[in-house]
Amino acid sequence: MAKENQTLPEFLLLGFSDLRALQGPLFWGALLVYLVTLLGNSLIILLTQASPTLHSPMYFFLRHLSLVELLYTTDIVPRTLADLASPHPCAISFWGCAAQMYVFIVLGISECCLLTAMAYDRYAAICQPLHYSTLMSWRACMAMVGLSWLMGIITATTHSSLIFTLPFPRRPVIPHFLCDILPVLRLASAGKHRSEVSVMMATVVFIMVPFSLIVTSYAHILSTILAMASTLSRRKVFSTCTSHLLVVFLFFGTASITYIRPRAGSSVTMDRILSLFYTVITPMLNPIIYTLRNKEVTRALWHVVKRQVPSP
Repeated sequence: MAKENQTLPEFLLLGFSDLRALQGPLFWGALLVYLVTLLGNSLIILLTQASPTLHSPMYFFLRHLSLVELLYTTDIVPRTLADLASPHPCAISFWGCAAQMYVFIVLGISECCLLTAMAYDRYAAICQPLHYSTLMSWRACMAMVGLSWLMGIITATTHSSLIFTLPFPRRPVIPHFLCDILPVLRLASAGKHRSEVSVMMATVVFIMVPFSLIVTSYAHILSTILAMASTLSRRKVFSTCTSHLLVVFLFFGTASITYIRPRAGSSVTMDRILSLFYTVITPMLNPIIYTLRNKEVTRALWHVVKRQVPSP
């Protein structure tokens, strides 16, 4: 691992220390969003597990997506809250920074793959209904979920190994609130080219390729929907896809802007805003989108509530 004078460097996370007047509102806002995220995603996990009407491949993937979102925010937000509560920038150890980035990458890549699997599920249900039970068997679903986690672990191991073997200054300063890939990579003293190539390759493979597969799936879905004779049937079928489409655009939109835009067009403030959106806001919105726009989830929720509340 990176060393200087046989000592591992300690990173200094600047966080939002330059916005001291906003630290209080940011702390309470982030805390509220985190609590809503924990509640919403936990509710989705419990509902899809407990309700027999939600024991289908789509909700199996949704349960794993909610688990990813829970872990994702828990990897970032508690540390961010502690930093916001401090009047000074906080240090994070070399291994602490490496661990945060590793978990961050595992979960980010896993989410990309899970969203792609969910798009394939919608394609199979709408375009190949007669073969749906074969295409989306429980063995196939388990394989897709397992592959999603495996891709995350492989990518995180590769990236972390490349980045944290680079030489760093003795006390590098990260102008960010988390150990994200690009801010840490820019601090390396030398040998950044190999890691930058790795990051770009992973960006293409795990952002552009999954997004292209999702677009292809929905192109087939749209073609099938337009071929339906009844307007009511078209509307009913398309409504099963709207929640997933919203989540896809939220996740891939912010990820693409963050990791694919030219470095010359980036700024510290914009990097932090985008990171805040996809690490804190998006995980809160996902369960809200799936609960409010999905009638099956809403019905299952009300059924659970009615069972828990005694009749007068």
